[in-house]
Amino acid sequence: MGLAVLVGVPNKDDAFRTHPINVLNEKTLKGTFFGNYKPRSDLPSVVEMYMNKELELEKFITHEVPFAEINKAFGYMLKGESLRCIIRMTA
Repeated sequence: MGLAVLVGVPNKDDAFRTHPINVLNEKTLKGTFFGNYKPRSDLPSVVEMYMNKELELEKFITHEVPFAEINKAFGYMLKGESLRCIIRMTA
């Protein structure tokens, strides 16, 4: 027995292929976007961990761009060069 979980958001042209025997041998295949994170119920605990310095969110921010350069942020994402990009909204 076994479990395979596909995690993340694939490119629109990506395809997942496997041999049928991989599923027939009592295997389970599941998929998940963002680890089944539920913002309404999970976000308060994430905020609490951040406020208690148990979670370092800053290390996941790889780029910052002003709103005028938002296309640059999309470029980083599409090239796989960014984990998280902050888009600064200034008046």
